[in-house]
Amino acid sequence: MLRHFTTTRQRLHATQDQLRAAEEALRVADAIFQNVEAVMVTNARGRIQRVNAAFSALTGYAADEVVGKTPWLLRSGHHDEAFYVAMRAAIASTGRWQGEIWDRHKSGAVFPKWLTIVAVSNGAGEITHMVATYVDIRERKRAEAQIHQLAFYDVLTELPNRVLLRERLQSAMRACADGGGHGALLLLDLDDFRTLNDTRGHSQGDALLQQVAQRLAGCVAGNDTVARLGGDEFAIVLADLCSAREQAAARAEAFGRKVLQVLRPAYVLGDGDHHGTASMGVALFGGTEQDVDTVLKQAEMAMYQAKASGRDTLHFFDAALERAITERVQLERALREGIERGELVLHYQPQLAALDGGLHVVGAEALVRWQHPGRGLLGPGLFIPLAEETGLILALGRWVLRTACAQLAAWATQPDLASVTLAVNVSAPQFLEDGFADEVLALLRHAGARPERLKIELTESMLMNGADTVIAIMRTLQEQGVQFSLDDFGTGYSSLSYLRRLPLDQLKIDQSFVRDLAGDDSDAATAHSIAGAIAALGHSLGLTVIAEGVETAAQRDALAAIGCTTWQGYFFSRPLPLEAFEAWLRTRAA
Repeated sequence: MLRHFTTTRQRLHATQDQLRAAEEALRVADAIFQNVEAVMVTNARGRIQRVNAAFSALTGYAADEVVGKTPWLLRSGHHDEAFYVAMRAAIASTGRWQGEIWDRHKSGAVFPKWLTIVAVSNGAGEITHMVATYVDIRERKRAEAQIHQLAFYDVLTELPNRVLLRERLQSAMRACADGGGHGALLLLDLDDFRTLNDTRGHSQGDALLQQVAQRLAGCVAGNDTVARLGGDEFAIVLADLCSAREQAAARAEAFGRKVLQVLRPAYVLGDGDHHGTASMGVALFGGTEQDVDTVLKQAEMAMYQAKASGRDTLHFFDAALERAITERVQLERALREGIERGELVLHYQPQLAALDGGLHVVGAEALVRWQHPGRGLLGPGLFIPLAEETGLILALGRWVLRTACAQLAAWATQPDLASVTLAVNVSAPQFLEDGFADEVLALLRHAGARPERLKIELTESMLMNGADTVIAIMRTLQEQGVQFSLDDFGTGYSSLSYLRRLPLDQLKIDQSFVRDLAGDDSDAATAHSIAGAIAALGHSLGLTVIAEGVETAAQRDALAAIGCTTWQGYFFSRPLPLEAFEAWLRTRAA
């Protein structure tokens, strides 16, 4: 009996230990259930039996709102029936399913979760429960979207960037090749954007780029793409124009001209309006497999041709253009090397005035030439536009100023040349570059030249953006004695309000007016009126007035009749190399 009682006690203790262990296991399980990610437990028929607090926080549903119901109350409509069929099939075959699912919150909002479903079976292998674990992946999805945005979209304009453009261009080209259609790549570059940035600041430049992007985006629809490649360069992919190449070209041209027109109206910037245009290159693709880089290069070549043709226009790529652009690239490289090797030279064209009953030399204009090793002496029209487009104008302009200052210092030691004033043309990018005034004064000091013998010629177009900046730089230099002449007056901005504020010494009548002066037709009458008005205006402001491009005695006499008695042109002398110019001056002095 005692042995039986002892055995019974031992069994009782064992059962109590097992119960305590089971209770502790349940407490641990419950703690885990309540503290992991959102969990939902259903029976084999899919009825919800239990959810934890994390589930309620994630979905907005309290436990008593979902227990006894099915998970379908979370269904968002984001997935089709095939999605759920595949889910059930995976659970039946493997006992689990895992993947991204979009469900509906109690508030109605649809959001993504990472769902893991595990089937629980009994000893007979029958499914008794389903345990679903949810992980909120909204932050991850937002991060992925942000990474995608940064990788494929421009931060400033939110347009596709160069990477995404290449993908979409490749896709459009492949579709055209497969279907026998034609598309087009349009490449746009804003005209004079650098001047806006330099004169009104990068914030104004950014505002312009954003407005340009909005206008361009409004021009396209469907499968077409607008992208920003960087800087002030944009691209448009017209994915499918038509099967006939000629008709596709006509449609691309019509679309391109519409875009250029859309870009012309004034842009409202922080400190005033801005009028801007763009140059466009167009390259067709389709019919056969093509390379993305080739099409991009062709559009770029055509765009440069549009700029060379006068800007605010478009140009199509063709084989002849490719040859021309290849030559242009070679010329650019040669110019860059030529500047470094010292192949630039200055020629000097005299400026004369009728004084005291005689004709006296009052100065000269320094005009740059390029002594090309293979093509001989090149005039500025063959390389100055190229220098402006490529940024080489800065290095070229520095060389001209440095050489001019050194020449003034050399003339100062020669009594018959010491009084010569030398005029130098300065481009807008050079004039508006940070530190320009300090650089000019440093060049004068280093050369030992007198500032009052240097005359800087500016153009009206420089006043289009940032007249206040221009005036401030002019005043800094003028206080040290440097003179200023306004070149090509009457052909551009011609604002009297700005002219009165400019610290000028001279107005220059453009040769386009001088050329027509000597005739007797309506063009001559118009030129006579304009030139006379410029002369009168200059004199009323206390400025000297000089006319350029004087080629005949009749033109000289017509200018003298309206009060302009300072001249420059082939009638007196063509631009001369240094030694010839000095000899010419000494001959006149003798």
